[in-house]
Order: sequence, then C-alpha cells, then structure tokens
Amino acid sequence: MSGVRIDKWLWAARFFKTRSLATDAVSGGKIKLNGVQTKPARDVKIGDRLDIFNGETRWTVEIQALSEKRGPASEARQLYEETPDSVAAREAEQMRRKFEHEPAAQIHGRPTKRDRRQLGRLG
Repeated sequence: MSGVRIDKWLWAARFFKTRSLATDAVSGGKIKLNGVQTKPARDVKIGDRLDIFNGETRWTVEIQALSEKRGPASEARQLYEETPDSVAAREAEQMRRKFEHEPAAQIHGRPTKRDRRQLGRLG
C-alpha cells in the first residue's frame, strides 16, 4: 500500500468517530499535512507529519503505519507516534483545565429562578 486517503487514515487511527467528521475537519483546515493545509482525498504516506486540531485538543503525530480499516484502539495506536513536544503541550493543557474552572461551566441552558436570585445577589 503506497498511500491512504487522509480522511480514511484519521478515521482508522481513531482521531474522529466517523469518516465524514474526519473529512469535514480536513476540509475545514483543522488538519495540516507536513505543515500545509490539504484536501480530504490527499494520500498520506509513512513518515508524514500531521497537525491535528480536534476541539480543545491538539496533536502532532508522525505516521508509522497505514490502514484503511478501523480496528481496536490498541491497533489504532500503532498507526502513529506522537511527538514529545505534542505530549508535553497536551499534558500542560490538561493540567491547566484541571485547575482553572470555566465560569460558565456550571450553567446549562436557561437559568432557573434560583440561579436568577443568586445572580441578583452578586450584582
């Protein structure tokens, strides 16, 4: 196998739950192949470097193996190797999120009568 479509590889490596989500991410510029924005039909090869921005999480990985089929997570992990810089940045971001609480994280939907009273006491 000389190459695999980037959207298929991202799906097989379990970065995205569906192939259409992977295709949308590539089309939307959230995936960079060797530092350059690409299209979903572009083939990836062993040794290529991918920058993946998936929501709040960022990965920089080097492709170690190719696959068009989605398998177990243990097999998917063998398809790539994350760079040490990427691991350190991801862990730092995780620690930051652990200790810094988003003020609006507690609010789900419209405020209740009790929530409005509490907001009124603050302001």
